[in-house]
Formats: sequence, structure tokens, C-alpha cells
Amino acid sequence: MPLPSPADRLIATEHGWCLRANRICTQQAALRYFATVSRLGDGIAWYALMGALVLLDGMHGLRASLHLAATGVVALALYKGLKRWTRRPRPFARDVRIHAWVAPLDEFSFPSGHTLHAVAFSLVAMAHVPALAWWLVPFTASVAVSRVVLGLHYPSDVLAATAIGSLLAAVSLWLVPGVSLFA
Repeated sequence: MPLPSPADRLIATEHGWCLRANRICTQQAALRYFATVSRLGDGIAWYALMGALVLLDGMHGLRASLHLAATGVVALALYKGLKRWTRRPRPFARDVRIHAWVAPLDEFSFPSGHTLHAVAFSLVAMAHVPALAWWLVPFTASVAVSRVVLGLHYPSDVLAATAIGSLLAAVSLWLVPGVSLFA
């Protein structure tokens, strides 16, 4: 009998992580927390952030919000295109032992759109208002973790989305003069 390939071992390992992470939501408090974070990551938190920036920071907030909106449009096109291209089934669709604790927004798993948006928005927002890091970093991490815990994504979906969101934010920041995470 041949040994499993490295790719097969990685898939099996990742599947095991999904099973273990998914069990966290059998605890009601964990389910409430991750479902709420995931729901906020649907867009509610980002729209509220853009509105608050405009209200609290005037023209600078408007520029930041427009930058976030433009980044969001590109992120949406990127993740929708990637999902159509890869067509990776979600973990709960592959294994009946994995429960989808909330309804998915679309059919496919790769990449995590919630994570991609959270990372891109957070990095761009922190470049405009560094003081937001105290809230954005833990919120973004919670969004990413929620996607695996809720049975909607594999860890590799979230890791890839983190890389794509980071790259998108870097390009977005490069294109807008005078805005940088490292200023």
C-alpha cells in the first residue's frame, strides 16, 4: 500500500483541525460569540466603521472611508472570482460530522471572503487611523477564527485569504499617496 502524498497528509491534517475547531461551538457562549463576530464581518462592522470615520473625522474620515470602499470593491471581485475558479466545497459539505453553525453566504470555501475583507479593511483603516489597531487586530483575528470554528472554512482558506487581503491592502496603500502603515 503506497504512503499518502504530502498533499494528502496536509488535507487530512487540516480536516482534523476543522473537526476539532467545530466542536467549540457546542458550547453556547462560544457559538454566540463566533456567530456574532461572523455576522459583524458580513459587512456591518465595516459599514459602521466607514460611517463613524466620516462623522468623527470629517474630510480625513471621508477620504479614509472612500479608500476602504474602493479596497472593498476590489476585494469582493477578487474573492468572488477565486471562489468561482476554485469551487472548493465547504468543510460541512464534505463531512457530515462538521456542522455549519451559521448559514454560509455562498456555496464555496476558498478563499474566506470574510477574512480577506477583514484583513484588507483593517490594514487600510489602521494606515489612516493607527489608534484603531487596538480594536481591529483582535476583531480581524476573531473573524478569521470564526470561519473555521463555524464549519464554513478550512484553515488554508483563512490563511490564503489573510495573504490575499494583506497583498491587496499593500497595493491599495501603495496607490494612495501619503497613507502608510509605517509612517
